[in-house]
Amino acid sequence: MNIDFYYTMVFAFVISIIMGPVVIRIIKKYKMGQQVRDDGPKSHLKKTGTPTMGGVIFLFSFLITFLFFIPKTLEVFLILLVMLGNGAIGMLDDLTKFARRRSLGLKARNKLLGQGIMVIVLFLILWATGHSTIVEIPFGGPSFNLGIFYPFLMLFIVIGASNAVNLTDGLDGLAAGTANISLLAYLFIALSLGMADIAFFCAAMVGACFGFLIFNFHPAKIFMGDVGSLSLGAALGTIAILTKTEILFVIIGGIFVIETLSVIIQVISYQAIGRRVFKMSPLHHHFELSGWSEWKVVAVFWGAAFILSFFALFSMGA
Repeated sequence: MNIDFYYTMVFAFVISIIMGPVVIRIIKKYKMGQQVRDDGPKSHLKKTGTPTMGGVIFLFSFLITFLFFIPKTLEVFLILLVMLGNGAIGMLDDLTKFARRRSLGLKARNKLLGQGIMVIVLFLILWATGHSTIVEIPFGGPSFNLGIFYPFLMLFIVIGASNAVNLTDGLDGLAAGTANISLLAYLFIALSLGMADIAFFCAAMVGACFGFLIFNFHPAKIFMGDVGSLSLGAALGTIAILTKTEILFVIIGGIFVIETLSVIIQVISYQAIGRRVFKMSPLHHHFELSGWSEWKVVAVFWGAAFILSFFALFSMGA
């Protein structure tokens, strides 16, 4: 890997480390603490009041790094547009929770509408620049030209990834660490495809997110909030589209997929037969209620994310 990527990563990490205490102090000053779900694990009630909206740490760290290190290409600006747009929705959601002093923020339909508009803008720009609508099945599988159905796949990937990371953000360091592993995988994928601009983007996000993790490790001093989870997921989904790894993203982001499926299965099972498959969903809560420590759940999920990402990289020869 070119040493410039290491410089980018380290610079973003250092900025994130510097910004962390500043952001935590500001959040505490305005008493913008986490509102814990009443129906969540009882052990999480002690986290009530922990500073949230920590996603601004890695977002601002990334933006500062962007000014100095990252190529200003169309692809980078597109990822930035979708990431910051979702971050803005997440921040509004976080501020709404704070104003109402409860764990529910914006209505789901309002968030989905905003996210959908951004994906439509993304598609129109990509369509105007000749972005391929062909989707390749990994491991030597066939290719399909989705044509007019490709924007629906884009909606599914970006919105799905954004909200899947949001669902995964339930334990200290879980979402940030898992997303960082996926970003690292995409750093190598982008390099293997000769997409240095996207590789620089990923390097900066890896450094910024790792810096945030220093404050988000258990016991967390700050949570990323929706401003962080929605922006991280949207960035990953957009990167998957630009690198033409739409289907492979299901493996790279496998933990997010599993977490989302656990919620879907839980809802369907309860509505269909009146019984729950898991003790609680998303899946990480099931393991918590099964007696696993919070750190054990996070460590196992990180390990699984690493294995899935390595498997995806191996399949591409990256």
